[in-house]
Amino acid sequence: MPLYEHVMIARQDLSNSQAEGLIEHFGAVLSDNGGKLVDQEYWGVKTMAYKINKNRKGHYAFLRTDAPASAVQEMERLMRLHDDVMRVLTIKVDEHAEGPSVQMQKRDERGERRERR
Repeated sequence: MPLYEHVMIARQDLSNSQAEGLIEHFGAVLSDNGGKLVDQEYWGVKTMAYKINKNRKGHYAFLRTDAPASAVQEMERLMRLHDDVMRVLTIKVDEHAEGPSVQMQKRDERGERRERR
C-alpha cells in the first residue's frame, strides 16, 4: 500500500486532549477503511505565519500512514468537513523516515548553526 504523511492544524481553543482525540478519531477512520496509522506526533500549539479563520495559533499534528488511496481520500474528506480542523496537508512518500520528525527533535540535534555575534 502507498505511504503518506499528513500535517493537520486544529483550532487553538481546543484543549490538548481534544486535539489528540482528533488524531485518534481520524486514525480510526483510516483503519475502518483498510489502512493503518503507522506513527503519530502531536506537535503542540504553534503560532502561524498568517491568520486562518481568525486564529493566530493552532494545534499541529503529524501522521504517518500506510493506506490505500480511497481510505486517505475518505479521511481527508472528513477532516475538511470537521469544524475543528483548519488545514490539512497530505504528501505521498516513498518511505517513512526513521525516528522523530524534524519538528520533534531538540535544537542540539538539528545540526551545528552559526553562532550569533
